[in-house]
Amino acid sequence: MYAPCDGVIVKAVDGYPERARAHVLTDTLIAFKNALAFNPAKDDIRTVAGNYLIMRCDPNVYAAFAHLKQGSIAVAVGQSVKKGDLLGKVGHSGNSTAPHLHFQLMDRADLRTAKGIPCAFERIELFQNGEWKTVSRAVPSREDRFRFLK
Repeated sequence: MYAPCDGVIVKAVDGYPERARAHVLTDTLIAFKNALAFNPAKDDIRTVAGNYLIMRCDPNVYAAFAHLKQGSIAVAVGQSVKKGDLLGKVGHSGNSTAPHLHFQLMDRADLRTAKGIPCAFERIELFQNGEWKTVSRAVPSREDRFRFLK
């Protein structure tokens, strides 16, 4: 997983164990439990996010990367990073139904209180009218099927 832009690491949380393997029933039950019963004021955010990083991109724009592989975080708090720098590895920690990366932009560094910000991608391909079309500076909608370009 690489930095999507220049920024500064403001939070790096590692050491949370990865889930041993994906199990559809167990993972679904854990996801429902967290959705219904998680209390951000008293519960450990790592039970949801697992190992995670927060990067300040601009004064009011922060990037969060969650469910990272235990022991893979390659940056430290206070470190400046450039677009393309290695940050860590995708994992299966926290409230994860399969190994994946949870990425979001938000208005502050606190996962518990932050509000999401739309994310525009430099270049992606959108599937429209039966074919892939390259678009620049796109903010895909929930309904869009898209893929990243290499």
